[in-house]
Amino acid sequence: MGDNEIKITVKFCGRPIPITLSPDSTVLRLKNLLLPLTNVLPRGQKLIFKETLGVAGVTNGVKLMLIGTQGVHQGDGPILKEAQSPITSRKTDRVRDMKMVPVGKTSSERWKATGVIAMAEHNLKAIPDEVWDCSPFIRVLDIRTNSIQCVPDQIDGLTGLKKLLLDANDLSNDSISWVQLAKLKHLTVLSISRNCFYSNDALMMMISLNSLPGILGHLTALQHLDVSNNKLTTLPTEIGLLSKLEVLKANNNRISFLPESIGNCTSLIEIDLSSNLLSELPVTLENLHYLKALHLDNNALKSLPTTLFSKCVQLSTLELHNTEITMDALRQLEGWDDFDKRRRAKHQKQLDFRVMGSTEFDEEVDEEEDPSFLETPGVD
Repeated sequence: MGDNEIKITVKFCGRPIPITLSPDSTVLRLKNLLLPLTNVLPRGQKLIFKETLGVAGVTNGVKLMLIGTQGVHQGDGPILKEAQSPITSRKTDRVRDMKMVPVGKTSSERWKATGVIAMAEHNLKAIPDEVWDCSPFIRVLDIRTNSIQCVPDQIDGLTGLKKLLLDANDLSNDSISWVQLAKLKHLTVLSISRNCFYSNDALMMMISLNSLPGILGHLTALQHLDVSNNKLTTLPTEIGLLSKLEVLKANNNRISFLPESIGNCTSLIEIDLSSNLLSELPVTLENLHYLKALHLDNNALKSLPTTLFSKCVQLSTLELHNTEITMDALRQLEGWDDFDKRRRAKHQKQLDFRVMGSTEFDEEVDEEEDPSFLETPGVD
């Protein structure tokens, strides 16, 4: 630590957070440093200092108390004391209650006849060998909600595979044979969400999927990619090679940076980046002319690309709750009026559908109070 730096400890929810910064740092600088460590947005952090930290008398070793305003957070919510992930806990309880389901000859015959392997919630520790025996016939492999720890090299034998569902397992960065998986040229759906778990040793370390390799870009037939509810910090630049990708779900991660190459995914219709650590978006989003829905709730965003509304002419759903973007700022963007007409028309269509489906309907319902109205920020 340099002579001109000060080291402080911020206590948040019973957890000490050490911070090192210069004496001329502003409170905003401190809050921005605390953002990825607490998931509490700067405007929701309560630190009672109005000047620079040096002027305020903050010196080495001082302890500060942080209070996070309820609801003003990003990601999965405030980071509290280290505890087992609720998602992992629920999955573990469910798997514990299940018995191992054996694979018989009739199962293999059925897989070959239908091309579908449906083994979700089968208490699997590994992908059964019988799967590889049926490799040429398989179009769908659904092994969600198990305890599978490895996707082996044999995965490249599923040459006709179109859908691969790996959600809620015990997979990590190094346990997936990405090089072989990337050879699946007909794969259109890859779902690998909720792969966070604790090791079984005495250390009980959190193991998670926190990065994606660039070779992911070789899956050029991919149309639907779900990597939500992991610990990803970014998306690979090579994602721009997925020109046929229509749906990208990367919500509830730790993503702080979005590559400009996302603008090359020109078939995108829906993007969900809610509950991450994003503070800005690449201008290249304007290239997504087919984009209809953009979910950005619970991020540290202060603005949008200025041409988003004028270039993305099909955009009708924009979710910005718990960001720092105001409605006034949105109204200043080029193309706001046309976007506003589209999102109101969509909302009216939703209301009309409710009228048709229910005899009890409140004609006094207000769009800003209606729970389904998520297309604008939670501001007046």
